[in-house]
Amino acid sequence: MALAALAQDSRLEVFRLLVRAGPDGVPAGHIAERLGLPSATLSFHLNQLRQAGLASFRREGRSLIYMAHYAAMNALLGFLTENCCQGDPVGCGAGACDPSSPTRDSKGDHHQ
Repeated sequence: MALAALAQDSRLEVFRLLVRAGPDGVPAGHIAERLGLPSATLSFHLNQLRQAGLASFRREGRSLIYMAHYAAMNALLGFLTENCCQGDPVGCGAGACDPSSPTRDSKGDHHQ
């Protein structure tokens, strides 16, 4: 289900933005603004990511803050790379994402 959720271009961009935001997440309004998505479209994509187990949200006042589920993403990466490099994914440079130490680019976005 996770691969199907990420197979749509806009949804993949939403997920990538959530991953870059780090564990603190990002308000839905910011996602819509950054990606130029109408709120109904964004809501649909966020719900698909939630149903796939790749994202969740919390309420802060009137805002919904969405965040990526890094454990689910890392499990998906592990599944995709388990046979990499003759069974040694470490040799491929494939690793788990650690959202606890993101860096920021010049735009203030988090990056892993």
